[in-house]
Amino acid sequence: MNPRVAVVGATGAVGRMMVKILGERNFPLSELKLFASERSEGEKIYFNAGYRQVKKFTVEVLSESSFKNSDIALFSAGSSVSKEIAPLAISSGCYVVDNSSAWRMNPGVPLIVPEVNSQDIDEYWKNGKMGLIANPNCSTIQMVVALSPIQNAVGIKRIVVSTYQSVSGTGQKGISELGKQIKAYENGYLLQRMQGKVYPYPIFSNCIPHIDDFTESGDTKEELKMINETRKILGIPRMPVSATCVRVPVFYGHAESINFQTQKSIRTDELRELLSNSPGVEIIDNPKNAEYPTQLAAVDKDKVFVGRIRKDRSAKNSFNMWVVADNLRKGAATNAVQIAELLLEKYL
Repeated sequence: MNPRVAVVGATGAVGRMMVKILGERNFPLSELKLFASERSEGEKIYFNAGYRQVKKFTVEVLSESSFKNSDIALFSAGSSVSKEIAPLAISSGCYVVDNSSAWRMNPGVPLIVPEVNSQDIDEYWKNGKMGLIANPNCSTIQMVVALSPIQNAVGIKRIVVSTYQSVSGTGQKGISELGKQIKAYENGYLLQRMQGKVYPYPIFSNCIPHIDDFTESGDTKEELKMINETRKILGIPRMPVSATCVRVPVFYGHAESINFQTQKSIRTDELRELLSNSPGVEIIDNPKNAEYPTQLAAVDKDKVFVGRIRKDRSAKNSFNMWVVADNLRKGAATNAVQIAELLLEKYL
């Protein structure tokens, strides 16, 4: 069948990317509905459905009855909207792929990265609780795509990750804030006088080790997302994971420095070969020629790029690597569309 697809939060950075990727991947939809809040009602969004088939869609206001004629809904409208509206969509007979954090750690909801754990959909839905799939956090997705093949081959004993996350992870408001601060600096405005509205400090010429709210433990919610989601996706509830998440003055793309210790021994060349043959991964690792992944090079691509693979000489069976991906694409919209493709293949 050619499903009827709805995109919720269609005017946001991720929602727009979902629309773009549905077209790029030639998703065989028969109908496309775009929903957002009242302030975006009537806005026009273009959808490229192939050669000379660019169509213009009008954004509608999201309501409780928006999904009566939809088969799959891609949600990118925040946790509060998802908690309220996703159950209504499911009750209308619509499958929901939710990009918010609302359902990720719900024990009855599969948390899916298609290259890693697509089989979990059947496992979670075998008791008949079908309809909702959670899309993981952007920084978690790229890390597990790179680590899952290693876990499957030799096991992972411990993970320590530091992230360098772009402002687009905060949505359009983060992109705008960095842009405004760059212009202010170019116009002679002093850095010390810059006021941040989105972040607690100016993001231009700065790194902020604070993504999402702090918790009583001293970790941010973003750091806890990486810890808990990684455990759920890899199916290892007590996996030792430590995360430090940092916002950096980059528009698009997240980078991660990952240190991990394996259960079994593996050589660096074997590790590189393993990853080079893993789905969704591309190796860029030639230090002699200064070849390694960068955020700028990853923009508008769907692969997870891995480089700087090397031994950590401070501990047995330990390694370091550098992992980069486009957070709006593989870290959000592309992963959601890939899940929709799984639904089309197996459930529709």
